[in-house]
Amino acid sequence: MRQKQQRHQDGADRAIKDIRRQTRRRFSAEEKTRIVLAGLRGDDSIVELCRQEGIAPCCVVP
Repeated sequence: MRQKQQRHQDGADRAIKDIRRQTRRRFSAEEKTRIVLAGLRGDDSIVELCRQEGIAPCCVVP
């Protein structure tokens, strides 16, 4: 019984990972450069820049 439940959980985890992989945004080299330069320019705060670009500001230091 437990083995069947474990297989079901593994299948659900795999489905979630596949969905996340398909919905991840991929940035081209040009987009990355533009975003980094905008951050270095300092017109907006890094948090605001992340918000505008749809990037999670997980490691931003205020």
